[in-house]
Amino acid sequence: MKKRVLWLAGLLCRQVLAAPPQVVLNPAPSRPDRKLHGRFLHITDIHPDPYYAKGTSQSSQCHRKESDKDQRAGYYGAPFGICDSPWTLTNFTFEHLEDHWSSEIDFVIWTGDNARHDEDHEIPRPLDEIFALNRAVAKKMEDVFLKKGIPVVPSLGNNDNTLSPGPNEITDEFASIWDAFIPTAAKTSFRQGAYYAVEVIPDALAAISLNTMYFYHNNKAVRGCLVGDASDPGNIQFDWLEEQLEMYRARQMQVLDAEFSGHVPPSDAHYFPECYYRYVELSLRYQNVILGSLFGVSNFYFRMPSHNFEGTIFEALMADFEALVKGSEHLNYDDYAVVSVSPSLVPNPYLPSFRVFSYNISGLGSTTVGAVGEDEYLLMTKKDRASRWKHLPYRHGNDGNDGRQCTGAGYWESWRCKLHPWRSDSHAPSRQNTLWTPLGYAQYYIPRLEEYDEKDEPKFKLEYLTFPISSLQVAEGPVPLRNLPKSLREAGVTESELAPYGLGDLTIPSWIDLACKLGKPREKKLRKRFKKYMYMGGEDI
Repeated sequence: MKKRVLWLAGLLCRQVLAAPPQVVLNPAPSRPDRKLHGRFLHITDIHPDPYYAKGTSQSSQCHRKESDKDQRAGYYGAPFGICDSPWTLTNFTFEHLEDHWSSEIDFVIWTGDNARHDEDHEIPRPLDEIFALNRAVAKKMEDVFLKKGIPVVPSLGNNDNTLSPGPNEITDEFASIWDAFIPTAAKTSFRQGAYYAVEVIPDALAAISLNTMYFYHNNKAVRGCLVGDASDPGNIQFDWLEEQLEMYRARQMQVLDAEFSGHVPPSDAHYFPECYYRYVELSLRYQNVILGSLFGVSNFYFRMPSHNFEGTIFEALMADFEALVKGSEHLNYDDYAVVSVSPSLVPNPYLPSFRVFSYNISGLGSTTVGAVGEDEYLLMTKKDRASRWKHLPYRHGNDGNDGRQCTGAGYWESWRCKLHPWRSDSHAPSRQNTLWTPLGYAQYYIPRLEEYDEKDEPKFKLEYLTFPISSLQVAEGPVPLRNLPKSLREAGVTESELAPYGLGDLTIPSWIDLACKLGKPREKKLRKRFKKYMYMGGEDI
């Protein structure tokens, strides 16, 4: 059976260094009595541009007037375009998040790209500008969330210029910029390679921030995670990651689950092949520890890697899902991992968006962070899992070969042939709805962005959500009632275009069930709705 990663997004200096140990994860800065809401925010690709000017041409990256035929830059941005975000959009977004969400969430996953794209040759983007823009956005994150006791977990993006192996000027500077977000015990790994781990809920839930630039195939400063290359920064990061995951497994009475976050999502199209194999293998081997993975860059819903497919992204996805349906009789959930890829705040190439996830905290006797580790229900759950982990069946993965290929030159020196046993746990929160399981998300966006100006402030509206409507109309539902449109708050509503999927949770079986539905050509209505939300009403790319 092939090892696969299921993508989920709108619906997914050569120094020889050893991976530094990180024996104890310090909790994120927070108040000990912080209330748990069972929700977190994922925001990505903010891309503020200090040179953006209203009324300029898109062909100039919205910096100058060049042609009367070009679409003009709006006050809050140029929708479905190629320009970055004006500060008006960035400022408005943080004001909206403070007013509507800062009292409703437990932590923030922030997956990078906080500088403008370097695509205007008349205005080059110096490193000092990248640092200044990141510092400005970090200050907003501190003011809106961290000062209220809400942990923020940042990751670096490709436009944050983190290509070279650390330690270096960039990792040192970002360690300073993000000093308030990174625990003391994580400073060493961050300065080495801009990756680290943090307990967003002490002794219960951890987040791991990865530097995906060390896996990214466009990065010529790294060597691609080749087997035996112990000094390659991608391999060093993976070795460190494996140590963290083993530590979580060893701390099964203290740390239940982990969540990855990073910028460039894993795929054979984005990562060096050997880096991709390592990512997939670790994701499957630690499926009973990892809740899921959150990435930025794209707005895909979810896919399994396609090869040599010509056509739009939507067509490629449908081909993947149809193939999944054909092999559904032999599906094994052990062979899948969840990767969630969220849309960007920058309206390039779509519309400004962010996503709020809900996760399972039912059964906790106390809903404050400081009491989670002492809760009777939680302790019982830990004991149950500790006992079960000792007896879980071991599996050896393979990538579809029969073992003989791994004896051939050029193949056996590949991570796909360096297989390790992993525990198969059908009761893990990634497979079964239990404590900490992701339940769903609501995606908000600004439609008709071009219509707003100084006198008419934009509005973030619900684009869609994954939950069943029946779960929404309660006081402590997955989405605060005040952040739902009136049409979903009304009693008796059982159907809405805003809730097309009706997923009870975001476990691996739920996602695969949805993929199988979309893989049936007769599901024309569902496919049409999926496509609309995938492109936010824009065109295929």
